[in-house]
Amino acid sequence: MRELVYYFGMSIDGFIAGPDDEVEFYPGSEEYMAWMFSDYSDMIPTHLRPSVGLEGVPNKLFDTILMGRRTYEPGLREGAPSPYAHLRQYVFSRTLEQQHPDVEMVDTDPVAKVRELKQADSEFDICLAGGGELAGVLLSEIDRLVIKQYPVVAGTGRTAFGSTFMPTEFDLTEVKTFGDGGNAVMFYSRK
Repeated sequence: MRELVYYFGMSIDGFIAGPDDEVEFYPGSEEYMAWMFSDYSDMIPTHLRPSVGLEGVPNKLFDTILMGRRTYEPGLREGAPSPYAHLRQYVFSRTLEQQHPDVEMVDTDPVAKVRELKQADSEFDICLAGGGELAGVLLSEIDRLVIKQYPVVAGTGRTAFGSTFMPTEFDLTEVKTFGDGGNAVMFYSRK
């Protein structure tokens, strides 16, 4: 069965975005960015892939991406209604209308949809790219976490799992650090 992997970045104090969904304040060192382009190239938006040498590079880890409305809308504003055209794209929203034929809008139960996607025959996993409210709803279905911690304190903002209290244990399986800027990546598996 395929796994659901929540792949996200956060500040030292645990925020995935600022209060108005800002993310541009997250610093990424050269070594860290090289790792991301190499090991998690599937997560580079399609329109950016040619500029970083990833045009035509086959997927390594994922064939499906899940996004909440707040994660999807910045791409819309930038003219990218299909931000991950190299993946099957699902946006969970009760308010957005269909924006692009390659992006499926889902306004039904996210847990039921994820369970359906996990049953699909594929060698690739499913990536949950955000946001926090959606991750909170899907916490019972998340199998692994890939947390990119940025060396910055945000002070306030959006949390990684919304506002529902649901203690869920994960085992830390690996930590990668990048000496040229303070970035770290922590890998967890469901206990």
